Amino acid sequence: MSPAPDAAPDAAATSAQADDSRRVSLLLGLLFGLAGMGSSSAAVALALLGEDLGVSSGLAAWAISLYVLMLAVTTALYGRISDLVGVRGPLLAGLVLMSIGALVAALAPTFEVLLGARMVQGAGAAAVPTLGVTILSAKYTGEVRGLAFGRLAGVAAAVSCLGPLIGGLVEAAWGWRAVMALPILGALVVPLLWRALPTGGSGARLDVVGAILVALTAAGMVLLVQSPSAGLLVAAVGAGLLVLGVPAVRATVRRRPDGFLPVEVIRNATVVRSAVAASAVPASWFAMLIALPAVLLGEGWEAWQVGLAMVPSAGVALLVPQVAGPMLNRIGPSRALAVAGLVASAALLVATVGAWATSATVLVAGIILVTFAFGLGQPALSAVVGDAVHQDVRGVALGVSTLLFLIGGSVGSAVVAGISGPLGMPVALLVLAVLPLLGLVVLAPTLRAEPVAD
Repeated sequence: MSPAPDAAPDAAATSAQADDSRRVSLLLGLLFGLAGMGSSSAAVALALLGEDLGVSSGLAAWAISLYVLMLAVTTALYGRISDLVGVRGPLLAGLVLMSIGALVAALAPTFEVLLGARMVQGAGAAAVPTLGVTILSAKYTGEVRGLAFGRLAGVAAAVSCLGPLIGGLVEAAWGWRAVMALPILGALVVPLLWRALPTGGSGARLDVVGAILVALTAAGMVLLVQSPSAGLLVAAVGAGLLVLGVPAVRATVRRRPDGFLPVEVIRNATVVRSAVAASAVPASWFAMLIALPAVLLGEGWEAWQVGLAMVPSAGVALLVPQVAGPMLNRIGPSRALAVAGLVASAALLVATVGAWATSATVLVAGIILVTFAFGLGQPALSAVVGDAVHQDVRGVALGVSTLLFLIGGSVGSAVVAGISGPLGMPVALLVLAVLPLLGLVVLAPTLRAEPVAD
């Protein structure tokens, strides 16, 4: 009977961890959502922005494209730095950059200044998705961690879904410059998270050359993906960076196996397969975030009305963690990722019908489904990668997987922009519906290797 007195303290510790994880994951999800608002809310302000600064709508769209480019390119950098020095410093630096970029963008006297500010803002915002999941991976385990991942993804998706509505209302009241300033609100979350941020790292030096080469290669991937809507010059630059960058990255990995991109991460089949498969989920989500407004605005809807159509999906995003956490624990993160892929493909098929029939109801049903897929897929990927690598390289592994996750989002937006013009929105969505199914093929070996929980 002697072990009994220890049971209560253990139960109390688990309960305290759960309570702490709820607060931390909700705050990180809010921060993640505010970073995502840098694109979702800004999209509704592009028309007035272009008119005020004297540029065409095509040029104005670069305010989104360059933000997404920098967001993707710098994710792995923050992940690796967190491995070396801990999370607190890199996250604070990223939020400072995000706030400065948002402020300068709001005050920009010219379009060129605005673009520079948006690049700074994207480079700072990249700290949030990578380091958010790194914090949860480091602090929690088991069922508590699964629930925390789900809350983070759910709150982030909900805030991002509300971005068009919030952006439309803010633009109507105070103009497009106020919309550009919205991500500054993320700075208010930092004091509430400060004590929860890990500070310890391996203490190793940063491989600067490796970091630069990985960033340039990642930029080439993103530019090439975005080239269908950006033109031949962008495609040529992206292809050039890839042709030069890939062999250079391989050479630096051989030279320094424990450098910026550790060989144990890039040779980890579970990490690579899961990240590639998971990238189809944000491809579906970002495609829907563009397709729904495009179809409804084409039918004469106002921006704020489109925002209201997104509200049901925001509500679903807040409910997804109640399903995602238990599912991760019951069937395992790899199988949960497979479920997310199937739901994402189904969502795009539903949206194809909605775009063909120009039915707002069917389109909303599609975006509700894809929101569920995103809310399940993002925490599933984080759990798979966090379990598959050693803690000393967990940050960079999560950073690389987040990079591929964001590139998937670029694929979705690029396909919609490139195909919907000549062939129509239904065809673009139908093409994208194949991607999650291809992801399941890539993921299959990992599914067979993952044990099922009792």
